[in-house]
Amino acid sequence: MEFRRITGLPPYVFTIIDSLKVEARRNGEDVIDLGFGNPDLPSPDIAVEKLIEAAQNPRNHRYSSSRGLPKLREAFAALYQRRFGVDLDPETEVINTIGAKEGLSHLMWVLLQAGDSVLVPAPSYPIHLFAPLFAGANVREMPLTADQDSFFETLKERFQYSWPRPRVIVLSFPHNPTTMCVDADFMQRVVDFAREQEVVVVHDLAYADLGFDGYLPPSILQADGAKDVAVELYSMTKSFSMAGWRVAFMAGNPAIVGALAKLKSYLDYGTFQPVQIAATVTMNEAQDYPAEACAVYETRRNALCDGLERIGWSVQPPKGTMFTWAPIPEPYADMGSVEFASMLVREANVAVSPGVGFGPGGEGHVRFALIENEQRINQAIRNLRSTLTRLDV
Repeated sequence: MEFRRITGLPPYVFTIIDSLKVEARRNGEDVIDLGFGNPDLPSPDIAVEKLIEAAQNPRNHRYSSSRGLPKLREAFAALYQRRFGVDLDPETEVINTIGAKEGLSHLMWVLLQAGDSVLVPAPSYPIHLFAPLFAGANVREMPLTADQDSFFETLKERFQYSWPRPRVIVLSFPHNPTTMCVDADFMQRVVDFAREQEVVVVHDLAYADLGFDGYLPPSILQADGAKDVAVELYSMTKSFSMAGWRVAFMAGNPAIVGALAKLKSYLDYGTFQPVQIAATVTMNEAQDYPAEACAVYETRRNALCDGLERIGWSVQPPKGTMFTWAPIPEPYADMGSVEFASMLVREANVAVSPGVGFGPGGEGHVRFALIENEQRINQAIRNLRSTLTRLDV
């Protein structure tokens, strides 16, 4: 049988590492998992308590609204005002999505069709690449560079030399997997360019609250004129450690928000209503939680990066995200990221993500996820020291 849309999908290389991890654990090995970016911090107590309370009310067991409850959208708008100083109309400029991946994927359906083109950074979080492909669009990659100025020049160049001219630019900063960060000036330049070229910008702000060393990730909606051309995705996954809850939002240009709302009205009835109620209360009453979670990730970043430096593996400490993007050490560079990551599972009992899983531009790197506590990270460093014997310590 021939299937549509999925036949061209490449093998999901992360499953190779996952299979090795599962096999090792079945054999009694203690594998330290720094691969899959699945937050290990517990959700706020108030979220769990309100979920239980709301779920015990039978009235909340019925269909909800695909746009999200009004109070949920109001709570999100209040969060954006507090965090970014951005005013949002909860009725026309905010929609609830069942996680950011769902929102992004269905958004591509209303923005793109076969023959259209879209600009996406490379390497890329997989859904940023494949959501446009699922919509039938042609993806034009923009290689990420060492700094935001040169990347902006790359963006303009790729737009100019792409045909047909891209209808959409997909961005996500702080960036997964590379951890590249940008400032508010970069966002303003992107918005100015998009208004000039009449192109839509979709910004995935997955790591809105995970900035280190005093860095505060900006929202693209802070830029003057942003609502003319841009929408932004915000998720409670990392900021509030609510990965399994699938609560996210898209905000910005009211016409684009309305288009997604129209499509979603045919596709779903929204997130389970007790989850929406719990998310509403959490945003209103657990306002300190994102900063507390960020402090934990920053401590883990320090433990990992300092530890890698001690064993002769130099990495650039990230300013944001919950990851560290590490070039494969030169003595092992010829192995490639899949073989190198496989060796780390088999010989060091440490699981990381191979860079090529984020596209060809990620080859030569591996990604560490900061999803284990400091003690486990220090154990991982000791394991790596014993395994990576070619490093010059």
